[in-house]
Amino acid sequence: MTVTLFSQLRVGAHTLKHRVVMAPLTRMRAQQPGNVPGHLNALYYGQRASDGGLLISEASPISPQAHGHPAVPGIHSVEQVAGWRLVTRAVHDRGGFIYLQLWHTGRVSHSRYQPDGGPPFAPSAVRAEGELLTPTRENVPYEIPRALAREALPGIVSDYRRAALNALDAGFDGVELHGANGYLLEQFLQSRSNLRDDEYGGSIPNRARFMLEVTRAVVDVCGAERVGMRLSPFGIANGSGEDDPYPLYRHAVEALAPMGLAYLHIIEPRTSGTGKTDAVREGQPSAVSMFRPHWPGVMVAAGGFDAASAFATVQTGQADAVAFGRFFISNPDLPLRLRRGAPLNPYDRKTFYCGGARGYTDYAALETNNA
Repeated sequence: MTVTLFSQLRVGAHTLKHRVVMAPLTRMRAQQPGNVPGHLNALYYGQRASDGGLLISEASPISPQAHGHPAVPGIHSVEQVAGWRLVTRAVHDRGGFIYLQLWHTGRVSHSRYQPDGGPPFAPSAVRAEGELLTPTRENVPYEIPRALAREALPGIVSDYRRAALNALDAGFDGVELHGANGYLLEQFLQSRSNLRDDEYGGSIPNRARFMLEVTRAVVDVCGAERVGMRLSPFGIANGSGEDDPYPLYRHAVEALAPMGLAYLHIIEPRTSGTGKTDAVREGQPSAVSMFRPHWPGVMVAAGGFDAASAFATVQTGQADAVAFGRFFISNPDLPLRLRRGAPLNPYDRKTFYCGGARGYTDYAALETNNA
């Protein structure tokens, strides 16, 4: 039997009716003060839910210290948990599933986000290149971060554990750990951001240690069947990048495999790190093809897919599902459009992070009377 983009797929604790996944997408539309999801967020996610489909939420900071972007919804306060319940209810009412992406930005933050007003924390005192937006949306350079003390690491692991419990309390079907795009877990993994000389730095097993400790802690409270991991082995976002990523990420993938996670979510290098433009990095290897032999479970591919490449990726077995980002923004009914071969609405990049309903909940779906 031929497997297609619209074949069923068992992912952890749930059976999906199709393999079109919504990728995690930062949209900067949480209510202020408090970075709380609200009714507008619930409408957005509800519009994009489909019967038996999987959505992965925008990245959500696990603690006040973990924030690094304006107006992103967290998962560390009572008010945030209550707000996320509006979202999960909207998705479940349409028969969909939704995972929350757990996020710590590490050095990709600023003193204006930190509760104590000091520089952000990272594995080592190595500044990321470039600029970021402050809570008041001013562009400022990254700061030299504070190197995390060895004794502080268990507390961050506990923050991940607590955030995972909060996600389940908010009604999420599972969680995804954000181990990609130059944020904290990847900062520990990669040699250019991790210069530590303790058991969390130096060798590949040492640099992978923190990510694995976090994953085990989250699995412990959620169950492996409700936990996914996102990686960007060839990514260049936020000053990330490894000269030879294959040995590092092979170790990471092979260390994660025995845990029995719901899925591994891999970002293809052709778009990894180009999120602020529509640029494509030419001549890049296929990450899913490279790491598929080392992962026995469900693999989700993301990064620059169109209908044809998504269908081919699933049919050839390179990945089990394909996550779409930008076209899910502009096409709330993307799975239906792909199934029918219908035209796709173009997206408006200027509205990705601007706030409000424009470019968020005002994209048209196919007319129901054309069904």
